[in-house]
Amino acid sequence: MTVRFFLALVGLWSGVPLPCYANLHAPSPPSLLESFPVQNQGRKKPFLVFANEFLLSVSGAHSLTVGHTSLTAMQIVVALWLSPERWEGIPLLLVRDKPLKRTCKLTEDRDIFSFETLRGNRILQLQIEKAWAARARDPGAKLPAMLKAADEVAARMSLLVGLTSGSLVRILPNSSGDSASWSALAPLDPRFKYLRSTYISGNAASFEAAVSALKTSLMEEAPSCYTAGMFKIRLELLYQTIRPFRLAWILYLFGGVTLLLSSHSHFGVPSYLCAQILTATGLLCQLVGFICRILIAGRPPVTNMYESVVWFAFGTVFFALLLEQIYHAHFFLAGAIPVATGALFLADRQPLFLTHSIQPLTAVLQSNFWLTTHVLIITLSYAAFAIAMGMGHIALWKVLLHQSTPHPLCGHIYRVLQVGIFLLAVGIFLGGIWANYSWGRFWDWDPKETWALVTLLAYLVLLHGRVARQWEGLGLAIGAIVCFLSVLMAWYGVNFLLGTGLHSYGFGVGGRAYVASAIGLDALFVISAVVRGRCWTASPSHC
Repeated sequence: MTVRFFLALVGLWSGVPLPCYANLHAPSPPSLLESFPVQNQGRKKPFLVFANEFLLSVSGAHSLTVGHTSLTAMQIVVALWLSPERWEGIPLLLVRDKPLKRTCKLTEDRDIFSFETLRGNRILQLQIEKAWAARARDPGAKLPAMLKAADEVAARMSLLVGLTSGSLVRILPNSSGDSASWSALAPLDPRFKYLRSTYISGNAASFEAAVSALKTSLMEEAPSCYTAGMFKIRLELLYQTIRPFRLAWILYLFGGVTLLLSSHSHFGVPSYLCAQILTATGLLCQLVGFICRILIAGRPPVTNMYESVVWFAFGTVFFALLLEQIYHAHFFLAGAIPVATGALFLADRQPLFLTHSIQPLTAVLQSNFWLTTHVLIITLSYAAFAIAMGMGHIALWKVLLHQSTPHPLCGHIYRVLQVGIFLLAVGIFLGGIWANYSWGRFWDWDPKETWALVTLLAYLVLLHGRVARQWEGLGLAIGAIVCFLSVLMAWYGVNFLLGTGLHSYGFGVGGRAYVASAIGLDALFVISAVVRGRCWTASPSHC
């Protein structure tokens, strides 16, 4: 079936041309609907989560302004489900790739387009056909950037079709069992017709009564299937409401500001204690978030880049607080808080690149023991390296300010690097065992494996150079910053830039501009510090 024929069927599924209502106001659904279980992407989730994830997938946002009205994901998804004929002309679909927009003669300064606009664009349809043909020839092949972008647009259009046709909203339990596939309400089902008519009428009380009646009917139809897992549904709603990882980075931010105040003699000890309390509270918020995700998913939260980033932030702050208690220095928190805050902020504010959704495990990750040991330990090693990097920035900042770097600071950097190297070596060893368990071989020079080894060797060279007195003091600080580039490559680069290898479950796209900008600014910072303190190699008194 060609794409043009498929899209023609899409446009005719309701049997009539669909008008555009640019200023249509969608009524707010009752809160009862938010807790409706929906089977989607291999698991049951609350309708609220389903709505948020759907809108993020097709539009890249959790809310949209339609006409002059700001609408939530729930309002948009319910309107698309129960009143789809009003939405075909509304800009909902994300197209971000500028070369694709230029080729298809779409407005380049816009990212959101209507279904009608994309369906009627013949150039876009041809690009989608090329992408599908390439997939058919070699399902594992890496598509060119433009074809990949066209394929993503087609996937968003398909999702929109699934929702407007009702097939995506699978709320009807299967009496065969909880693990069996659920189905959507048929358009001629009296319950769906009643639900739709009350929604279209605009009567909030009638619509809420229809939602309540539907829930009662579904529970009576398959009580064991429908009620199983309701604890997880309620827990996920709570998790979505309190957003513990967002609370964590806010607390870390305040903790960092308070720690900065502690450098002044007037606020010394009280500010330092307050900073520790705020940071520890943020760590507890992260712990609550992890517990929620583990209970909801039934697995450790380390199967995609978002979960890896939030675990990395947790490890960074955990190590910093632990080392603060051992050495009673301010450097660990000062190095860790900016890193953890930045990581959680990006994870919170870039959901399109770092998806928050809780997904079932892929087949290669079914061994929870190896998943837990290998991935968690590897990410904790990155956290230790990040603390060393942060403290390296403190040392260079003192150079820029013509201040002498306290000797214990460089000793602390060395100690944290030792922790990171030990964890990374153990993680690589356990990864080999996991690889043998999952793929039948211990080592195969997969890009992820190769760059993990490169990272280990880079940090070993750094530490042995310090032991051999090839560089000391600020040389170690600069090395801690430069070597972290290998961590970025092993962690972000392999997943988001190379996108090849057996670790495909962690692949993603986006964020290149942010990472490149951060590396560029950091390089300027390091060069400025080296130029300002050119005598650091000959003056061990600096550190």
